Amino acid sequence: MKDVFHNLIGSESIFKNREVLSHSYIPDILPHREKQIEELAKILAPALKGENPSNVFIYGKTGTGKTAVAKFMGKQLVNKGEELKIATNFVYINCEIVDTQYRVLQNISNHFIRKWEERVPFTGWPTDEVYSKLVETIDRTGGVTIIVLDEVDKVKDDEVLYNLSRINYDLKKARASIIGISNDLKFTEFLDPRIKSSLGQENVVFPPYTADELADILIERATIALKENSLEENVIPLCSALAAQEHGDARRALDLLRVAAEIAEREGEKKITERHVKIAENKIELDRVNEIVKTLPVQSKIVLMSAIIGNESYDDLTTGDLYEIYKDLCKISGISALTQRRVADLISELDMLGIITARVISKGRYGRTREIEVFSPDKIKETIEKSGDLPDLKDYKPKLQSKLL
Repeated sequence: MKDVFHNLIGSESIFKNREVLSHSYIPDILPHREKQIEELAKILAPALKGENPSNVFIYGKTGTGKTAVAKFMGKQLVNKGEELKIATNFVYINCEIVDTQYRVLQNISNHFIRKWEERVPFTGWPTDEVYSKLVETIDRTGGVTIIVLDEVDKVKDDEVLYNLSRINYDLKKARASIIGISNDLKFTEFLDPRIKSSLGQENVVFPPYTADELADILIERATIALKENSLEENVIPLCSALAAQEHGDARRALDLLRVAAEIAEREGEKKITERHVKIAENKIELDRVNEIVKTLPVQSKIVLMSAIIGNESYDDLTTGDLYEIYKDLCKISGISALTQRRVADLISELDMLGIITARVISKGRYGRTREIEVFSPDKIKETIEKSGDLPDLKDYKPKLQSKLL
């Protein structure tokens, strides 16, 4: 026990470069996104002549290569600008993390601030002062700046889009354009008309990858990431097929391959097999569900705990049975119970998230109801208990009914 890592560090690794299978890695080749790259290149090309490109919005489901292509284009643009001695700048902001107007403007400003200058603080300045600082720093840098706002629909204040789309009116020596990235195809429909008017953007849509396209991506990455002869023949087709079912999500395909490789490595195996992929699929799904459960509202957690307790107590748990348990748990927790209709809505939401399954069954002349089962109930129960939102329910038992085991 004195050196618990000794054997783990000394064991031979399946990986040549683990980082290549991560989401953050941007490869030099992006298979099956040539059309989108060419489209974006045409839109951004004026920047290499010192002219201002149009604003662009990139749409597509999660894992369709939007972020990878945007970063790839940024790198290409800056490199070509250096080659041609044309000032081109690229700023990437993840709006899921930087989600307010102040923070977005602050992050872009600080990208250009020189080491000896005062940086814009995390909070404290008036927003108009931060905007003025942004204009000053971009103007001083000169050239054309491309600002990427990833997950742009997560920004809490649309005013930032208005300000950034009109920044060229305030810039004297430089120019700036926006690339917005969103999973929501209808995002701009709900913007203020004046913002839509000032954006005047072009749209590029990224379709989901097919299973064959995902296989090509995985082969490309696996060649760099994994040692030779470390993959069984069916591993990549299986990872690709599973990810293609999830709307052609390349991130899921990469996660499946990476986690399968990690599991094989921990087991001391020299080859990744289909068995490792299936274990990885279960592990990833469980991690996803646990993350969702942690962030659920208290009422949803009570409904979910009611379903878990009901499954432990009944042969077939229906919505009526669940509601009776739910009312008991609300009373124990000191929380006002929702109506049965609202609880039915919460059950549907949990079903959509894939945490529970609620199958509609017919009871003949007694009408229809739903039978409810919970995905991995023991792990979910543990996650809810650790959250501290509910009191200790170890001694709780549902009231005795004819359906009890």
